[in-house]
Amino acid sequence: MAALKFYTNPMSRGRIARWMLEEVGVPYETELLDYGTTMKAPEYLAINPMGKVPCVVHGDTVITECAAICCYLADAFPEAGLAPPVDAPERGAYYRWMFFAAGPLETVVVTRSFGFEVPDTPEAHGRAGWGSFEDTVDALEGLFADGRSYVLGDTFSAADVYLGSQIAWGLQFGTIPDRPGFTNYTSHLTPRPAAVRARERDDAAMKG
Repeated sequence: MAALKFYTNPMSRGRIARWMLEEVGVPYETELLDYGTTMKAPEYLAINPMGKVPCVVHGDTVITECAAICCYLADAFPEAGLAPPVDAPERGAYYRWMFFAAGPLETVVVTRSFGFEVPDTPEAHGRAGWGSFEDTVDALEGLFADGRSYVLGDTFSAADVYLGSQIAWGLQFGTIPDRPGFTNYTSHLTPRPAAVRARERDDAAMKG
């Protein structure tokens, strides 16, 4: 089996990738990087020219961006059962909500945190791929209107690692409104053994 190496910082989106690695359940090596120093060092820039984390190296393959890492690991280790088969009807919803989280959801949360708002006009909403903050959050709330436990209903997948992390952080820091569907959804995710292990490892790295 090709070696897995994980570059991260415990105060970053690397926490999402860590959870995904724990769900996959295969051995991996962790290298902690610091902002502004080792993260921008020539050795790491040769791997990820953006000088950001997380990054996973699997043999000769380099994967950056959390959504891509989640998708890649789910496909590279199918025995973990974290993605529907390519020909399954659920594959569409899996991709849809994975990249909804990576696109509209992350965009509206980050831009609002910086005080940027799309002008409240039909033309502006049409030009912005996410429409507006309200459009995005309402669409996301609609996914959980039926009380489902996971993105794909009763089946946990890598989409829950990524989308669930976004929602949990948003609820924690007040960047996503606290709505019953979101609270119910995250209540199924945070107790997962892999999620607990990931948090413990990252919290220990912050102290160490």
